[in-house]
Amino acid sequence: MDLIVAVDSNWGIGKGGTQTVVLPEDRRRFRELTNGGTVIVGHRTLLDFPGGKPLPGRRNIVMSRNKDLKIEGAAVVASTDELFREIAGTAPDKVFVIGGDKIFRLLLPYCTRAFITKIKAAPESDTFFPNLDALQNWTLEDAGSPKAYDGIEYAFQVYRNNAPLGV
Repeated sequence: MDLIVAVDSNWGIGKGGTQTVVLPEDRRRFRELTNGGTVIVGHRTLLDFPGGKPLPGRRNIVMSRNKDLKIEGAAVVASTDELFREIAGTAPDKVFVIGGDKIFRLLLPYCTRAFITKIKAAPESDTFFPNLDALQNWTLEDAGSPKAYDGIEYAFQVYRNNAPLGV
């Protein structure tokens, strides 16, 4: 299982339930990596998607504490045990954790790779992703090439977890 997220210079990922910086090439990369795969998302983050609906072209798994929640076009799970049963038999490199912050923190130890869009900006954020540079088991595998869009510098980076927990 991998994860994909865009972070700013302070590892901020959003404010008020939405991304603070949106880059077209980041959206394209997200689609390319996740299309045809399985995405794991929290219910609140799902509501930030267009129309609040599951992403097309992917198997959507929504994590929610509400065991009665039903979402058309998605499986709903209430625990990591349920999640792991749901993804059993799925190729691990086609399973992506896509947020939000609570889901990232819950599943980070199980992820093998983190596809990070590192944005050289520091907008005001109220939601943060763990700083992988400060975590013992995570190493920067690919720093990516510098890119820019509309005056905003960024790079597509890949981190590797050297000791992921088994799923």
